[in-house]
This record gives sequence, C-alpha cells and structure tokens, in this order.
Amino acid sequence: MTTLPTPLIRADELRALAGAVCVLDARFDLARPDAGAEAFLAGHIPGAQYVHLDCDLSAKGDVPALCGGRHPLPTREHFAATVARLGITPATPVVVCDAQGGMFAARVWWMLRWIGHTAVAVLDGGVAAWTAAGGTLETGAARSPVPASAYPLSPEAGQRIITADALQAQLGRVTLIDARAPERYRGDVEPLDPVAGHIPGALNRPFSANLGVDGRFHAPETLRAAFTPLLGAGEVVHQCGSGVTACHNLLAMEIAGLPAATLYAGSWSEWCRDGRRPVARG
Repeated sequence: MTTLPTPLIRADELRALAGAVCVLDARFDLARPDAGAEAFLAGHIPGAQYVHLDCDLSAKGDVPALCGGRHPLPTREHFAATVARLGITPATPVVVCDAQGGMFAARVWWMLRWIGHTAVAVLDGGVAAWTAAGGTLETGAARSPVPASAYPLSPEAGQRIITADALQAQLGRVTLIDARAPERYRGDVEPLDPVAGHIPGALNRPFSANLGVDGRFHAPETLRAAFTPLLGAGEVVHQCGSGVTACHNLLAMEIAGLPAATLYAGSWSEWCRDGRRPVARG
C-alpha cells in the first residue's frame, strides 16, 4: 500500500510515487475561469485529472448548496459523487496541485478531508516545483478515469463548517480569521464583491503569508509561531472572500500541528450580500 506524506508532499516525493497516486490539478483564475483548464491542456503532471473550482468544487446551477456566496459549498453527498466519478475510492492516495501556491489546491484538500478522505496531500510549490524537480508534463485532455463505486461518506476528519447565522450569533466569542489581502480586509478596495470591508471582530491573516518567496509553505515551526498569537481559547473560524483561500489557512494550521478549526464557507461574499449583517472597515 502506498504511503503518502501528508498534508504536504514534495515534488521529489511525488516523482517517487509516479503512477501510484491520483493527481488532481486545481489550477484556476478568479478573473478568467477558463484559464486553469487551458493551462492544464498546455501541460500537466502525467496522468492528472483536472478539477474546476466552479464546476467540481462549488454548488452551481441545480446543485444543492450549504451556503451562499460566489463559490457555495456543495453537500458532502454531491462532492462524494464527484470524487467517485474521478475514480477515487477511500483507499486512493490523492495529491492536489495548482500554480498559485496552493490557493485552490487547499480547497480540494479540505473538501476531501471533509468527506472523510485522509490520504490526501498538497504538492508543495505546485506544478512549478514539479518541473523544477525534473518532472515532465504531458499535454492535451486528461485520460478518462474509470469511475469508482459510490464513495462511502465517513466522519469529516476534523473538518467543520459554520453557517452565517450561527457565526453572527457567536461574534465576539469565536476567533475569526480572514485570509484576504489586507487592502480588501480593510475595505480600501473590493474587486469581487458588492460591499467592501470585513466581518466585525475578524483578524487578518492573508493566506499569502503562509508562503515563502519560492511559493512553498513555510516550515511548521514558522507557521506555528505566526498563528499561535491569533488563537483564543474558544473556537477558531476561518473565512475569506468565498471560502477558497480560507482553506489555505486551515491547511497551514494543519502543517503547523495546531488543532483543527472551522470553515465559514460562505465567507465575505455571502455575508456582505445580506444588509442585516454588520460590516466593519479599517
């Protein structure tokens, strides 16, 4: 049975496991949603499957959603069906990559853990690290996966979610961490959502601060030293713009060996669309 380093895997470790793991490529661009699929066609890790943030990792159209916002979370049952379609079983080791420092790969990592899949790791440094380590790329569409039987849901492997109403009722009693860039957190700019600002009481920990200049995660002890002063005695809740980069902070806390925290999946894009919810700036 393949032993998978987790929650991060280095490119050289992945090369040693070539053919023994399922690679999911989650590259995406919020400003141009087709860019990730185009990049996949131009070159991807051999054997990888592409997962699209809007189509595979969010509840769009008639798919039942657990929250609002720009990238609403689908039900566990719906995502489990997506996972089975990709040929993944509970015994399948999965490695997730992107080209944005884990920005989108972390969402896949979190969702897999959420349905109970523990054998999943994020490729540290993404596709660039793979090629830098001597890995080759193949072009064109992904090979058609052999669908697996229905994926059996199991406990969420420590991944929890909270609704907007529940979060609002607990403001001031939870530690809320916002993963967006400082200028968006302060409300200086808002390129994606209709209202600028942040949820009152939220602390700002930009997900980009989890990475070094090489696009790889900082060492566990560095991440632990950065997050520990932010954590209170109660529940820790992570949010961002639409529930994507918040998963990056959740992954960083996992790397740091800190206790599991909760995701507010609707995040600012859900929160700010309800005029009854409070907004803070500055």
